[in-house]
Amino acid sequence: MSRLVVISNRVAVPKARGAAGAQGGLAGALNSALKDNGGIWFGWSGQECSAFTGDLHIQRSAEGVTTATIDLEKQDLEEYYNGYANSTLWPLFHYRIDLTEYEREFGKGYERVNERFADSVLPLVEDGDLVWVHDYHLMPLGERLRARGLKNKLGFFLHIPWPPSNLFVSLPYHERLVRSLLHYDLIGFQNDTWLESFLHYCAKELGAEVDREKGTVTLDGRTSVARAYPIGIDYDHFMEKGNTPAAQTAQDRLARSLRGRTCMIGVDRLDYSKGIPERIDGIGRFFDEHPERVEDLVFIQIAPPSREDIGSYQKIREILEQKCGQINGARSDVDLVPIRYVNKGYSQEELFGFYRASKIGLVTPLRDGMNLVAKEYVAAQDPEDPGVLVLSMFAGAAQQMQDALLVNPHSPDDLAHNIRLALDMPLDERKERYQKLIGTVRDDNVLRWTQDFIGDMEGLGA
Repeated sequence: MSRLVVISNRVAVPKARGAAGAQGGLAGALNSALKDNGGIWFGWSGQECSAFTGDLHIQRSAEGVTTATIDLEKQDLEEYYNGYANSTLWPLFHYRIDLTEYEREFGKGYERVNERFADSVLPLVEDGDLVWVHDYHLMPLGERLRARGLKNKLGFFLHIPWPPSNLFVSLPYHERLVRSLLHYDLIGFQNDTWLESFLHYCAKELGAEVDREKGTVTLDGRTSVARAYPIGIDYDHFMEKGNTPAAQTAQDRLARSLRGRTCMIGVDRLDYSKGIPERIDGIGRFFDEHPERVEDLVFIQIAPPSREDIGSYQKIREILEQKCGQINGARSDVDLVPIRYVNKGYSQEELFGFYRASKIGLVTPLRDGMNLVAKEYVAAQDPEDPGVLVLSMFAGAAQQMQDALLVNPHSPDDLAHNIRLALDMPLDERKERYQKLIGTVRDDNVLRWTQDFIGDMEGLGA
C-alpha cells in the first residue's frame, strides 16, 4: 500500500476524530486514510508571519497522523486567499460572475503561494507516495510539483462546482489555469454535472482529445483521468453523535421551545452561494399565502459567519438580518416569533439534536458542490417519524437525493409550495422517502469516497 500525502489550504490538526465537525466528516476521513496508509497532511497553519520563511511545523498525533504546516505573510493571505481564491474563483465557480473580482495582484499572489506550497512540500514526498491535492486554492500545484521533478501519481479533488464554459472563459488566463490542472493524473468532481462542464471546456476551449466513456483528457501528449466522486458524510461517526447526552439535550431544548409548533431548520455557513436571503423570501411568501400557519410553523436559520473581512459577506449578513426582521415584524406576537435567526455555530452533537427535532430540513443553495447538511439532516431523522428534506435542485446532492422535495431556490412560489407539501405530507409518504434517502446517505459515505479515490489513484497506469 502506498503512503499518502494530502495537501490542502488548511490542515485539521487531529486532536480527536471529531475535529472534522464543520467539514462534514472530511477531515476525519482524511485522517483515517492517513492513519491507514501512513503519510503526511500538508497545508497552511492558519498563522501569519512577517516574512515568509517556509519553516515547517511538524506534529504527530496520538493516532499516528503527521501534519506539516507553514505560515503565510499577510500579503499572501490578502492576494491568494481573500483575493484570488475567495473573491475570484469562489464566486465564479458558483455562477456569481456579478461578484467576481478580476485583479492582477490577486492572480500573482495565487501563483506565488502555490509556488511556496510546492517548494515546502516537495522535500516531504518520498518515491512511491500518492499525492492528493484538495480544492480550488491549489489548482496549479500539480504543475508546480511536476516542474520541480515530481514523478509520483498526483490526484486533485474539487469540492465546489465547475462552472459552464461560457462563464469560465470570463476568467483572465483561464486556459493557463486548466492546462496546469491537467498535470494531475486523476481529477475528481462532486457529480456528473460538474464533470461534464469540465470535459466540455477541455474539448471546446483547449481542443483537447476527450474520451467521455473512459473519462480521459489528452492534451500535448499527456493524459489525465477525470471522474465524479460524490462525497458523503462519515455516517457511523455522525450517528454516534446522536447517542450522546449533548444531542438529546439539544433535541429536548428545541422541542420545549416550540410549544407544539412544527420546526423547520436551515443550517448554512453565511455565504451568498447558500441562497439564504432567497430562502427567507420563500418563507415570507408562504406566510403571505397562509397567514394562519404562522401558528403552526417556526423556522430556525443557523448561519455561522464566514470570511467577514470580504465585503460581499458583510452585505449578505445585512440583507439577511433585514429580511428576517421584516417578516418577524409583520408576523410576530408577544409569545410568537416565526423566524429565529442564529448567527453562531454549534457542535455536531447539538446539530444532530436540532435536526431530529425539526420536521422539515430546508437546504436551498443557489449552487453547491454537494451540501452535506442535506445528508446530515436525513441521517438524524427518526425512522418511525422522519422529517422531510426540501432540497435545491442546484445542490450537488440533488443528483443522489431525488426523493427529497426538489425546489428552484430562485422561486419564492416554488419554495412556498414545497414548504406546504412538507408540512402536510402524510407519515407513510415521509417514511417511504426517508427509506430511499437513508440508503444513499449510509452507503455513499465519506469513507467510501476516500477509498474510491485513493484506489483509483493507485490503479492508474497499472
